[in-house]
Amino acid sequence: MTGSTVLPDTPDTGRDGAPAEGPEGRAAPVPDPLDDVDALEDLEEEISELAAHIHAATHRLLVLLADFDRRRGWELGGHRSCAHWLHRTTGIDLGACRERVRVARALVDLPRTAEAMSRGERSFSQVRALTRVASEECEAELLEVARHATTAELERMIRQWRLGAWGGAGGAEAEEEAEERLERRGYRLRRLVVVPDEGGMYVVRGRLTAEVGALLMRAVEAASDALFRETSGATAETTPEQRRADAPGDGGDEAEPEDVSAETPGREDAPVGARVPVSGTRPER
Repeated sequence: MTGSTVLPDTPDTGRDGAPAEGPEGRAAPVPDPLDDVDALEDLEEEISELAAHIHAATHRLLVLLADFDRRRGWELGGHRSCAHWLHRTTGIDLGACRERVRVARALVDLPRTAEAMSRGERSFSQVRALTRVASEECEAELLEVARHATTAELERMIRQWRLGAWGGAGGAEAEEEAEERLERRGYRLRRLVVVPDEGGMYVVRGRLTAEVGALLMRAVEAASDALFRETSGATAETTPEQRRADAPGDGGDEAEPEDVSAETPGREDAPVGARVPVSGTRPER
């Protein structure tokens, strides 16, 4: 490959893409790509090579991240998780950090995918999609699919794979059955855990079905809005998150009968630190 190639200076364009005016108020000419094909091909090659280096460097980052996570290095700084440490250290969005940690862990068991990324052949976006479904049995097949698909196409294929409708077999009926399987799986995984921490605060963690989650958020948002309007001590510094945290304590002991369903656990069934199932069955001891 040749060294860095500098194309002839081209005029800036206006907001609508039209050529900007030249120094004498005349429209500057729009460059014709056919005028310098060799320079453009060199530029294209350099961009592609740099992208491959970025993919390879990202793989190296994931390898280091997996090792750091395995050794729980993030605990040294008192961080909640490896993703939180990465977010704090690199400034990357927390959601993106969680995905990087997930992919880093998955690549440990996917050597072919890891090798392809280390050579710069697969991007992080492609590998992220692959690691959602790849296993030792199907890794090679998925990598071959990724070689001939854009990331958007790969994402659609992965979704079909997860729904059990790869290749469209069974059509809409098969996809509907697969969606039902996913819904049943999500229902089995539902949980709600409330535990006190060392400082006397309560930590709430859980996984709710879409319907229960939406109902919970509507109730919390309504209560937090009412509390914000009625509490004289509310300040401009109070964040929406803080208002939501305050909401359950606002009149919680005055709930009307219609506010309580068969799935509402009684206090005698929910001792401090108990894991309270969403279904309303007795908490795990």
